[in-house]
Order: sequence, then structure tokens, then C-alpha cells
Amino acid sequence: MNQNLSFYRIFYATALAGNISKAANELFISQPAISQSIKKLEQSLDTALFVRSSRGVQLTEEGELLFSHVKSAFRTLEAGEHQLRLRRELGMGHLRIGVSSTLCKYVLLPYLTDFVKLHPHIQVTIACQSTNHTLQMLEHEELDLGLTGRPEHLHGMKFYPVRQIQDIFVASREYLDHLLLFLEQNKQESPSDVSGLLASNSALLLKSGILMMLDKDNLTRQYLDQYFKEQQLFPENILEATSMDLLIDFAKIGLGIACVIREFVEEDLKAGTLLELPAPFPIASREIGFVFSWKQANQELIEELINPK
Repeated sequence: MNQNLSFYRIFYATALAGNISKAANELFISQPAISQSIKKLEQSLDTALFVRSSRGVQLTEEGELLFSHVKSAFRTLEAGEHQLRLRRELGMGHLRIGVSSTLCKYVLLPYLTDFVKLHPHIQVTIACQSTNHTLQMLEHEELDLGLTGRPEHLHGMKFYPVRQIQDIFVASREYLDHLLLFLEQNKQESPSDVSGLLASNSALLLKSGILMMLDKDNLTRQYLDQYFKEQQLFPENILEATSMDLLIDFAKIGLGIACVIREFVEEDLKAGTLLELPAPFPIASREIGFVFSWKQANQELIEELINPK
């Protein structure tokens, strides 16, 4: 672009106003200065941009083409100015959130959708990772907000509960049928109905089958490991995955018994795609929620995200 940006600003204002006098008033410059700038721009581009008449000015075909690009450029500049102004007024322009991929998909997304619509100028960074990693980053002020299970130790941070969740065991009907057949062939005593068979042999099924769990760095895995330890249950075959979505998919194709959160597989349970294996002993429900520190400068936006009005 060889021309002074001010020429394009004058061209843009004149095209919008459709009148040199109006454009001069808006730009606080004289009408002759407007006319002279447009003339220089037309000369440099070797084309007429306006058709002049007693009623004002109208873009030529070439002027319309140029205006479409100039309009886009100035709207981009205006959007940039708007973002800078909002950043100055709000004191921030970036919200950093740590969350597991599963909680991001099933819990955070509805909050985030409304928030982004209200604040399109705010840059949001999502770090999908384990809860332990999220908590470590929060302690080091590398994140503004985390969505996790309730931590055992908050280390001075705040916890805003969102909902209760329930850990359960699920598998495909085909996998459970094969596992039950294996137990029967090995002369395991069991009732004749499937539901009774699952309930009375759940501990044996968990021990004999392939138990699919999140990796040991995950808070959910640590919670379930503690459950197994307290109940003296010792699964022999464990398959680990990095996300609960993978565990759900593995269970659907009959790979094993998955430890998942009931609220995230309700549709599959209703459809019969997955069957719930009753826990040998009750598993206490857990809380998930937002973890944050009010020391962060972003507290107003954090409050607006977690508690929208």
C-alpha cells in the first residue's frame, strides 16, 4: 500500500456519508481537503472512485470494489481498538483454564459458551490435563481457574461446587455375557438371572475381567484406588487410558469393564449400549467444581464465568 492511510480514511468516511460535506464534519477537516485527498487517491490508483452530483457522491464500480476491502480493514482496526479499550477497562484480556478433557466436554462447555458470547474480546486458553497438573499450575499462578474434583487440600484457594458425580462400572452386554460364561464354565456358583448374577458376582467380575481406568496421575483414579484398597478388592487385569471418553469407547466395543462417571454415560445406559455393573460396596459420590484464587487480577471475570447472572 503506497498511499497514506489518511487518504483511505477519508475515502471510507466519504463513501459511508455519501456526501463530502457530511464527511468533512465527521472528520473535522475542510471540504476542500476532502476533495483534494480523494483526487490524489484517484490519481494514484488511476481510476475514478466517485461519481459527483448535486446530491452528493456515489461510488463507481471500481470504488465499490475498493470500498469492500477498505471497509473490512477499518472494521478490523475498530475491533482492535475496542478490544484494547475493554482490556483497559476490565484490567485483563486473557483467561487461563485448566480442566480434564472429560470435564471440559461435559461440564465446562455450557459455561464457556455463554461466557464467550458475552465477552468475545477475551482470549480464553484451555489446558486439558490431569487434575493434579491443574492444581499445581494454579498454585504457581500459571492458571486463573481450574475445573476439578474437590481437592483434599486447597492450599488457600477457593472451591466453588458445581455438581455431584457418581463413579460406576460399565461394560457392554456382550463382554459381560462372555465373562459370565467363563465364570460358569469354571463352576462359579451363581443365580440364573443376569441381573442377580452381576450383583452377586460383581467383586469376582472386577477381579477376573479387564478393568479399564484412568492413569494414576488422575484424581478419579486415585479416588478409586483408595476405594479398592479400603474394600480389599484387588483387580488383576488393568488397562489404563488418559481420558474417560476413551474408557467409554473401549467399553462400548467390548474391551473390558470401565470405571466412569454415571452422569456422562446416562444416554448409553438408557439405550442399553452399556450395562452398569453394581459396585461390590457403595462408592461415595464426589463433588466437582471450580478452583481459583482471589489473589488473581481476573476475579471479576472468574466470578462471571462460574456464577453467571
